[in-house]
Amino acid sequence: MQTCRICAQELKIELEPDDFDEATSSTVGAGQIAPDDLLLACGCHFHWQCLLDESPQIAVSMQCPSCSSSIISGATTQQPQVITRYHNEGGVQENLDILPLITEEAYLDANPAARPARAFLTMCAEGDVAGVVELLKAIEEDRDEDDMSPADLLRYQDPLDEMKTGLHMAIEKNQQETAWLLLWLASSLPTAAFPDEVTQAAQAMSAGRGTADGADIRSLRDEQHRTAEDSAKRMGGVWAGLAGAGVLRG
Repeated sequence: MQTCRICAQELKIELEPDDFDEATSSTVGAGQIAPDDLLLACGCHFHWQCLLDESPQIAVSMQCPSCSSSIISGATTQQPQVITRYHNEGGVQENLDILPLITEEAYLDANPAARPARAFLTMCAEGDVAGVVELLKAIEEDRDEDDMSPADLLRYQDPLDEMKTGLHMAIEKNQQETAWLLLWLASSLPTAAFPDEVTQAAQAMSAGRGTADGADIRSLRDEQHRTAEDSAKRMGGVWAGLAGAGVLRG
């Protein structure tokens, strides 16, 4: 029986009730224990979290934390990858590149104050408008001296993804509600320029414009010197229309 090369425990995990559904628990008493088996190219097996906990060291060495073999896949001239196979409650995922996750975990280990910002960017990409508003409120209510302010969080630029803002990501992922929310919260676009439904939604969520003062999120550029307006023009469709109307011009 294979075990995790870090904790030496069986390659399974106990799911919380919210983590499984009828598809994974069709038998009474079954489904609450699921596989958790991450296989590296070197042949070593790990629990998902056990391996990610080693990210700071792996990001530097690019070696298996157990056997010290290189885990980089592909030719040296290509974008580096760490190709794995992962078996969990959803099935087997072949050719799963976990290098972005390792890089992110290593970065967060060195910069723990950036965790809310990473969560914020994920919400922007996924269109979780309510999550963004709740996160900003939580930070405002319980902020330590070293934490980002809500205004800083809204204008955060991702060092792991070409210094893109949440607005860049919302546009690239076609999340219109999120884009409008970010314009409401972090731009100088006049309130009268917003569609009525956007204004009403913001008011319903008690999302004021107090954070709009400061750098206009529309003026922030990524590593390629592109603004969110530039991203919108490349996307075309409704985004090109917004860009043409000047809504995204900071």
